[in-house]
Amino acid sequence: MHTTHLEPLTIEFPLRGEWNALTSPADKVPSHGTDRMGLRYAFDFQQVDYLRKNTPFYKVSESRRILFGVPLKDCYGWGEPIYAPLNGEIVAVVDGHKERRIVHWLVESLIGLKKSLSFDESKHDFSRLAGNYVVLKCAPRVYIALVHMKKNSINVILGQQVKKGELLGEVGHSGNSTAPHLHLQVMDRPDFKEAQGFPVNFEEYEIYKNNSWHKVSQEIPSRKDRIRFLK
Repeated sequence: MHTTHLEPLTIEFPLRGEWNALTSPADKVPSHGTDRMGLRYAFDFQQVDYLRKNTPFYKVSESRRILFGVPLKDCYGWGEPIYAPLNGEIVAVVDGHKERRIVHWLVESLIGLKKSLSFDESKHDFSRLAGNYVVLKCAPRVYIALVHMKKNSINVILGQQVKKGELLGEVGHSGNSTAPHLHLQVMDRPDFKEAQGFPVNFEEYEIYKNNSWHKVSQEIPSRKDRIRFLK
């Protein structure tokens, strides 16, 4: 059973520049294949090169990626700033989890599969999957989690009051991450084990269509959309 909301929560897009919604409830619900742990309406945002074939998330050649993997420094999006989508209070901060310095497709896939299959929310801490993350309380029963952040990049402390647009940290590759990206979800409580997710939309962003950028309001992007947010 999941929490039902007649109207989605409207939040500011948490990133700047161009991004791709690698996973989005615009494409399917539940977006991550489960209602567990507040995941029903979660997003994954990844930065890619739209000018290259297959829009890769990396700067190196395809053969280099397949054979040797991609150094984190050569992944688009890694280290990009993450901003608070709403005003609120920081109610959870987890930092210090390491990131794998080389992103290799086979290694990441095997690690991700192992962690997903073995994770038991009744026994394991959520950081086993999330790595470094923050949770922002925006209202009663409204909590925003920003997940897989870069090690030692988190810019806020427990109990801190933050304003919408304030820097929280940086995009990373910690936890159960196959490549640097931001996982964002909104849920009804800070405890992932019991949380129910609910839908959001973004105040505004732009979509690239017919060789130009078009502003949209109170919508969510799908995987096929090339989007950006400039502020």
